[in-house]
Amino acid sequence: MVPYVVAGVDGSAQSLAAAEWAAREAVRRGLPLRLVHVWDWHPRRQDGAIAAAAGRHLARRSLRQAEERVRAACPGVRLRDEMVEGPVVPALVEEAGRAELLVLGSRGLSGFTGFLVGSVALGVVAEATCPVVLIRADEDAADEHLPAPDGGASTDTGYRDVVLAVDVADACDEVIEFAFEAARTRHARLRAVHAWRPPGPLGLGSGDIGLVDEPAQAEEWLGFLKAVLRVWRDKYPDVAVLETVAEDKASTVLVRAATGASLLVVGHRLTERPVGPRTGPVTHAAIHHVGCPVAVVPHK
Repeated sequence: MVPYVVAGVDGSAQSLAAAEWAAREAVRRGLPLRLVHVWDWHPRRQDGAIAAAAGRHLARRSLRQAEERVRAACPGVRLRDEMVEGPVVPALVEEAGRAELLVLGSRGLSGFTGFLVGSVALGVVAEATCPVVLIRADEDAADEHLPAPDGGASTDTGYRDVVLAVDVADACDEVIEFAFEAARTRHARLRAVHAWRPPGPLGLGSGDIGLVDEPAQAEEWLGFLKAVLRVWRDKYPDVAVLETVAEDKASTVLVRAATGASLLVVGHRLTERPVGPRTGPVTHAAIHHVGCPVAVVPHK
């Protein structure tokens, strides 16, 4: 089966921006793009036929608008569209199971950096088995690129950094590989970020005595981060990598690091939770408070 990129569309401004971003990503990866509209129809006794006809009309219009936007932005992309019936989250999660990448829109918070993430996006991110990228309604192609020499927006300049969140104590190959591949296809620098907190007095063991000095702790964490990424540097010799560590909460570090990036890559552990699917606190903070596109990569 040929892999492809999927964009979920519903006629909203954010889904149209997601479709356009997905088209650019499909071209970068050399993959086809599939536009999907999920129609969740709940007929009532009196107006079932009318509601069905109206729903199909709106679904076709949403797909047509997204296709027109994609064709205008990326005329060379291989494109198909489809209307799918069923509850939205399970339908999109099923689509994700067959795709290489799923792209969804998310409204930007007016006056603030970040996303207003609805229950659909959160539900899909929590359950999808392929990477999910969230896109703001106002995202456009120039946002991925460095400014022009005169400071204006441009798509002719190089790409902004791809930022990768790394927990050196629990580094995941799937997340790291996704970030390196994203940087490679963009010819962008990869900036790997690890957040650390100094241990409390009760957390210090005999091997930690020499690391009480905070600059020494930072240097030690940087060494761990470089060791984690060494094999990936060898695998992707053409990707420029900058490793950075910062003493602060992971969510705070990531929001700060993602400022001005073209993409932030974070991981999400797929687990069975008794209270239902959820994202971890770092991923939750990233998808709510980061202004650039956020790729959430699932892993075991």
